[in-house]
Amino acid sequence: MFRFASPLFLTLILVIPIVFLINRNKKNSKSVKEYNQYASINVSSISFLDTQSNIKSNKNNQNSLQSLSITLARLLPILKYTALVFMIIALARPQWGTKKTDVTTEGINIILALDLSESMAALDFSSKGKIITRLDAVKEVVSDFIMKREGDRIGMVVFGSQAFTQLPLTRDYNTISFVLEKLKIGAAGPSTAIGDAVGISLKRLEDIKSKSNIIILLTDGSSNSGELAPETAASIAAERGVKIYTIGVGKEGKAPFLINDPIFGQRYVYQKVDIDHETLKKMADMTKGTFFAAEDVASLQKIYQMIDNLEKTKVDVKSWAEYNELYLWLLVSALILLGVYTVLSNTRLIRIP
Repeated sequence: MFRFASPLFLTLILVIPIVFLINRNKKNSKSVKEYNQYASINVSSISFLDTQSNIKSNKNNQNSLQSLSITLARLLPILKYTALVFMIIALARPQWGTKKTDVTTEGINIILALDLSESMAALDFSSKGKIITRLDAVKEVVSDFIMKREGDRIGMVVFGSQAFTQLPLTRDYNTISFVLEKLKIGAAGPSTAIGDAVGISLKRLEDIKSKSNIIILLTDGSSNSGELAPETAASIAAERGVKIYTIGVGKEGKAPFLINDPIFGQRYVYQKVDIDHETLKKMADMTKGTFFAAEDVASLQKIYQMIDNLEKTKVDVKSWAEYNELYLWLLVSALILLGVYTVLSNTRLIRIP
């Protein structure tokens, strides 16, 4: 990053053209006076002293010396004014530095508890004009949520008939998104163990201490499996100060599923899906969280946006820059140019009044 520490000195460059014009006018007026003075002097002819041979031998040398002298004489003012420009820029103190930033964050711990039971295969969501499963809709929205977080540690627990850790707490958001994309329906069994999912999530939150711990539980059914009741798990979470946001995905009633019939091939069938909103709401209330119902992609996006706004991370940013001074190079260059100017103007190109 380049800057001038004292940029006001650069305004002095505007004075140089004025000085140049003043000096030029003085030289022009002086040349006219000298011409008028010496034009009236009569000089006796001494041509008889020169021979024809001397004229021929010195003619070429005189022409080359005159040409070099004229060229150097024209360069002298350029040397002087260039040196002045360099000195003025040096006064402005040009600097080159690197900007550095320290980010101190008090990230929170977030566990994403995601339902992989068979009911997540229901085709009652749509995105970009295409019918998709509930799980695909969740993947799309949760991936955006993950990439928006800064400084938080995020882990993942998946559940069906059993619950297990898919990913421990980490700040590697690219890895989290990659693992999320690879989730498959039925990988944890066909049923729904909501209580066990919360219990495993609480264990993962104990891995790394944080001032704030939350669980975002997403399911489309009712708890019908596992060893731990949802209310019991929520009570333990409340005792530990863990907030649970619960999300019920999909519409109540019948939902379309794509099945492979051995006789008729692939076809759509409607099956009843029970979503226990009451239990989910109770779990959220017990832990000072919030219950949400998502019936389409838009509402699901809105829910995760609300959670993102509610659970903000404190980030302290300190920025500074380290600069290296460059004025010395300009100052040395200016002194060299002035030295050359002084030598030439007092030796080869000395001006005699």
